[in-house]
Amino acid sequence: MSRQRIAIIFGGVSHEHEISLISANNIIASLDLTKYEPFLISIDRSGTWHKRDLSHYLDNAHKADTVCLSGTKEEMAIHITSQGLSFISLDTYQRYPVDIVFPILHGKGGEDGTLQGLLQLAQVPFVGTPLLGSAIGMDKEITKRLLREANIRTAKSITLHAHNKYTYSYAKIVSILGSPFFLKSAHAGSSIGVHKIFHQEAFASALEDAFIYGKKVLCEEYIQGREIECAVLGNEHPIASLPGEIVPHHEFYSYASKYLDPQGASLLCPAQLPPDVIKEVQELSLSVFQCLECEGMARVDFFLSSSGELLVNEVNTIPGFTAISMYPNLWNHSQLSMTQLIDRLITLAFERHRHLSSSIFANTLTTHDNRPIS
Repeated sequence: MSRQRIAIIFGGVSHEHEISLISANNIIASLDLTKYEPFLISIDRSGTWHKRDLSHYLDNAHKADTVCLSGTKEEMAIHITSQGLSFISLDTYQRYPVDIVFPILHGKGGEDGTLQGLLQLAQVPFVGTPLLGSAIGMDKEITKRLLREANIRTAKSITLHAHNKYTYSYAKIVSILGSPFFLKSAHAGSSIGVHKIFHQEAFASALEDAFIYGKKVLCEEYIQGREIECAVLGNEHPIASLPGEIVPHHEFYSYASKYLDPQGASLLCPAQLPPDVIKEVQELSLSVFQCLECEGMARVDFFLSSSGELLVNEVNTIPGFTAISMYPNLWNHSQLSMTQLIDRLITLAFERHRHLSSSIFANTLTTHDNRPIS
């Protein structure tokens, strides 16, 4: 039986480029090669798409940033027809049709709905949340607006825009949010561009840094308490994992404590919580997942305040798949191995696409070698 060809797209132009490479390596290494034929597409920092050799990638993925530019130099273009999506080599003009796409691009250009919109236009199955939910999840301010509309608690915040970034003085922000408070880009992940502000002297430089990553910045109240995360999996009827806990050993769970300092944080899987709190985290995670139009997968992050109140921090629609990432680790502790998790995500992508095709599109779904997808 022929394997289904899965295009795994990784790298990208965002500041989370290196994390994407590591996530992709773990996914590739865990893929069931009896069922799936990996077709690797790396995007370098300039935005150029490259076809990568599987064996070379597995041998060199630990080199992080250099891996996108080593090995094969074939540049690729996307070709969309009524038959679906293919990649075409700009060197040999060879065509590579694919059955499904697994985007593992964190941040800008991969997690924000731009790639998902292209894949929806191409009518190709893909893993993860579609355009709308991806765009919502990437914008922390819009996420907060929708959650508040649904009466789901989040930390108080103030939104600053690039064209009027000094509308609120430091003193005014402190009068509303208290001190210290967090300052963060509304569009970046992996805690990039996040600052904990204790004094007015740090405010101006932190503001300028946060605006490097987008045109919108959030000032957010500091919640004294614990950081809890929960993984969600599914489409119309999602399920939630056991919750986990992040215990930062830095001032907060920064990029450095996540990826640069091996001792930067402790990851507790599962979190030590009373049964009623576990149930509340799981139920609230499912509510957030559906409220924000997520599908396939997402990680929902919470603050558990010292008073016992759960507040949603954010949602991550392409969570990390590194060795320390909570999403696969939480499912592993919920009796779902990495290989089983990836297989389930691919199945969910085909199920969603089959449903959309039967209700909207007349085209018959086929594999890359024109076999009907059953």
